[in-house]
Amino acid sequence: MSAPAIYRTSIAHVRRTPLKNAFTYRSYSWYVDVDRLPAVPRMLRPLAGFSVADHLGDPDGTLRGNVEAFLATRGIGLDGGRITMLASARVFGHVFNPLSLFWCHDAAGELRCVLAEVHNTYGERHCYLLETDDAGRASVPKALYVSPFNDVDGQYRMKLPEPGERLAVSIVLERAGHQPFLASVDGERRGATVPNILAAALAVPLAPLRVAAQIRWQGIKLWARRLPLIKRPHHPSQEAVQ
Repeated sequence: MSAPAIYRTSIAHVRRTPLKNAFTYRSYSWYVDVDRLPAVPRMLRPLAGFSVADHLGDPDGTLRGNVEAFLATRGIGLDGGRITMLASARVFGHVFNPLSLFWCHDAAGELRCVLAEVHNTYGERHCYLLETDDAGRASVPKALYVSPFNDVDGQYRMKLPEPGERLAVSIVLERAGHQPFLASVDGERRGATVPNILAAALAVPLAPLRVAAQIRWQGIKLWARRLPLIKRPHHPSQEAVQ
């Protein structure tokens, strides 16, 4: 499963309180080894660009180096083990990754941890370090303001198994006995061939811009329903992230 792949995805968001709102949209994500990024033919490069600057750490560094630098701040070393990433690529120079995932293995090939990098629409990012169980599950306190209708409170319960023939990840926000929000991403693996790259780009044109627009459109609808806005707090920079 180390060859580059594309997952044609269905992304679902469900808000349960204080207003109910649910929507699903289509997109696609790339699954790559950070040391072996796809060699996309020149004619397709506008549809699949990969930049270190789109993720954590030094924009002039490497994906591996930046992930390892962040893990080092938490006392974790991989000794050269494989790192795979699930993320959106740049399309005509545009990218928006609400969630990028890095599965980090040690030199023996065992999964050591998962790094969940969350971006909001305000240009901020936060990296959650998760040591998952055999089913890919872990919990972590919420630390980044993502929605203007949700404060930075509660616990994320994530399920992030390594992708295989299918992708199935989910995040549930938990607060005092209830779950006000959940999101899931499901998809089927396809090889990163020229026909599959073109098919994904045609099925969801300008995918990064569409995702950002859909998120904002849902926010406008919630605002129109008079859901109170919550002021965005200061987000402190994490070491080796910003």
